[in-house]
Amino acid sequence: MSRTPDTPDPDTSLPDDVSARIDRALADHDLSAVTVGLSLVSVDQAVDLLERLSLKHRALVFRLLPKDRALAVFEGLPGTLQSDLVRGLRDEDVASVFAELDPDDRVGLLDELPASVATRLMLGLPPAERDLTAAVLGYPAGSIGRRMSPEYVSCRPDMTAAQCLDRVRARVADAETVYTLPVVDEGRSLVGVVSLRDLMVAPADALVQELVHEAYSALATDDAESAARRCADRKVLALPVVDAEARLVGILTVDDALAILEEAESEDQARLSGYEPLRRPYLATPVLSVVRSRVVWLLVLAIGATLTVHVLEIFEATLEQKVVLSLFVPLLIGTGGNTGNQAATTVTRALALDDVRPRDILAVVGREMRVGVSLGLLLGGVGFAVASLVYDTSIGTVIGLTLLSICTMAATVGGAMPLIGKAVRVDPAVFSNPFITTFVDATGLIVYFLIARAVLGL
Repeated sequence: MSRTPDTPDPDTSLPDDVSARIDRALADHDLSAVTVGLSLVSVDQAVDLLERLSLKHRALVFRLLPKDRALAVFEGLPGTLQSDLVRGLRDEDVASVFAELDPDDRVGLLDELPASVATRLMLGLPPAERDLTAAVLGYPAGSIGRRMSPEYVSCRPDMTAAQCLDRVRARVADAETVYTLPVVDEGRSLVGVVSLRDLMVAPADALVQELVHEAYSALATDDAESAARRCADRKVLALPVVDAEARLVGILTVDDALAILEEAESEDQARLSGYEPLRRPYLATPVLSVVRSRVVWLLVLAIGATLTVHVLEIFEATLEQKVVLSLFVPLLIGTGGNTGNQAATTVTRALALDDVRPRDILAVVGREMRVGVSLGLLLGGVGFAVASLVYDTSIGTVIGLTLLSICTMAATVGGAMPLIGKAVRVDPAVFSNPFITTFVDATGLIVYFLIARAVLGL
């Protein structure tokens, strides 16, 4: 999936005056004015415009785009909006756009469509394109095989640089990329890669085997995010994708890899914040969908918060004897939650970057425990000093010891939970922050009141 803007202007946001002009034209049903407005925007700006419009207006504006730009704009839309647009277009419009998409982009769209619509679109493809698309569809959802492109230019080790360049020229219009070329043997097994630059500067009779470099590759069944991370970390323009027998089946380009990582980052950020990720741009998402994305986690957290209420009920007699203790409850549970969330976010990010793995749990727990103790000593020392000055040293001692205990516990649990989630094949982001907040609130209060009873003799 590659889309090149039709303008070198780095500012891809839609100018307010153009946006307002198109909005007024749509409200007045002035299609001529809409067409004029569309002529003033780039491909990326047109994508930005369509993401903001209602379903009805989105289909109308798309039909007014010139045919030579419509495909580029369609490719730039998220899969969910592509699906919405398909439902709003005439069958002939849909078939035309669908046939022009790359196979990996078709698969992304088919995943968003009802089975009946997807089947009809597949049957309308030319046989060769249908075979390419079916090959990508055959890999498991979430694997890099579903995101690779099967359209590539390869060459053999015994070819000359001139022969390889001739092959590139013959297939450049259909290939996903030609800047990095996989080198395969007669059995289609991956031998390495050669760059277009090396081919162009090499003597015409130089053999490809003299120019080939070692190839970093991914199995077609590998997790898409892991393969994309490998492509980005290795800083390669294209990552060959192979099957279990090391035969080349496709390539992952760097722009597709970055798109996968952006999607994963958005999903993790949403779940770390306690809601399900929106699968559409914000303004194009129905209000009920936004509500559904948030309400589940709010209910889970609300139920979890009842544990905190129950703990307060258990220690009600302690609070009655020393009412001042209630003043510090928000400070303590807030500090514990923040400490745990910091640890969980750090470890979740390290998991995404492959810096740590589930087997490193003991090292991570030991490290976060030391971090928690250090933070607890610093915050506990400040808490002891302030509480002692305002109240007395016994209250200061309770606050200081509680902060030390809560920070240590929260950092340790926060560091461990993402790794446990990964080990049991649950999204670490889902397994982390919302649950850590609930856990630390309840257990932190228990620790607080137990320390208060021991120090104050309640």
